[in-house]
Amino acid sequence: MTSRNRPLRSFHWRLAPILPLLLAACLAGCSDRDAPAPGPGGAGARLETAVVAAATVPRETAFDGVVEAVNQSTVSAQTSGRVLEMPVDVGDQVEKGALIVRFTDTEQKAHGAAAESALGEARARLAEAQLEFDRTREIYAKKLVAKAQYDRARADLDAARARADAAQAAVDEVREELAHTEIRAPYAGIVVARHVQIGETVGVGTPLMTGVSLEHLRVRVDVPHQHIGVLRKHRQARVLLPDDGSLAAEDMRIPPNADPETHTFRVLVTLPPGEHGVYPGMLLKVAFVTGTEERLLLPAAALVRRGEVDAAYVVGEDGRIAFRYLRIGSPAVAGRVPVLAGLAAGERVATDPLAAAVAYKAQRPPRAEAAG
Repeated sequence: MTSRNRPLRSFHWRLAPILPLLLAACLAGCSDRDAPAPGPGGAGARLETAVVAAATVPRETAFDGVVEAVNQSTVSAQTSGRVLEMPVDVGDQVEKGALIVRFTDTEQKAHGAAAESALGEARARLAEAQLEFDRTREIYAKKLVAKAQYDRARADLDAARARADAAQAAVDEVREELAHTEIRAPYAGIVVARHVQIGETVGVGTPLMTGVSLEHLRVRVDVPHQHIGVLRKHRQARVLLPDDGSLAAEDMRIPPNADPETHTFRVLVTLPPGEHGVYPGMLLKVAFVTGTEERLLLPAAALVRRGEVDAAYVVGEDGRIAFRYLRIGSPAVAGRVPVLAGLAAGERVATDPLAAAVAYKAQRPPRAEAAG
């Protein structure tokens, strides 16, 4: 029995010195294999990113301006009468050609009836003169009447034709006066002032209603004289909208001379047609192109706004996500934002800030390295 167990005891004695080493190796290998991958490597790698790169962009100088309507007018009465109807009031939106004021038309209709009667009589006289002239011409061709009688018949025809033309003109004038008893909007817009009330009697030239069109707007900017030279050279500008968007100017008018009192040039920047959420009287900034410069450009979708702070989620080479505060330039140009500080060329930013925020909160803090 003793001799049979002796080899086993000898094996245990020989294995004892290396057991701690085997155990340590097993623990180390199992720890590295079973532990989850570091947070940065997984979170950042799954995000959609874009590389921040430098590009040549327009250099701009911004000035404050006031929005005004290109089409703003006061409609006046073109005939006399009493105000019978006003379907719209201040603040109402009206379409082009819509009825805005209606006058009584009794007098105009009476004048129209009289003019129509006069026109009928003149046409009858013209037909009679035409027949008389035709008969006289036939007889004169046969040398049966004197030339004086022929000339008299032709003169009567000319006079009858002139009276018919005058009667037709009178009818046209009365019809126009009748049409003026209904005042229609010259363009689509909004009523901003009402100068008469229902029941008032008005005459020709009396102001009735004032309206503005929101389809055609422009921004009036007073530019200091020292900047006007470079503005004339480039003649490019964009209007910065309240929602951080912008609109390229459709037209820019620079006066030939400055205001002698303010020494500024009143520049008119026309917006593209359509409604853009801006209204006459609003204060907007207009960015005028004054040259070119190199800027880092950040995709507008990657920009994070928290109150007055701008930031972005930056994904490092190791996959870790960092929340970086930025200083940016003017609002987005073609979907990109100029970055003045906070990023370097070649860095990658997350283009989906919501997904990046979730991954940023879920990632573990970096492990401290062992001392020594």
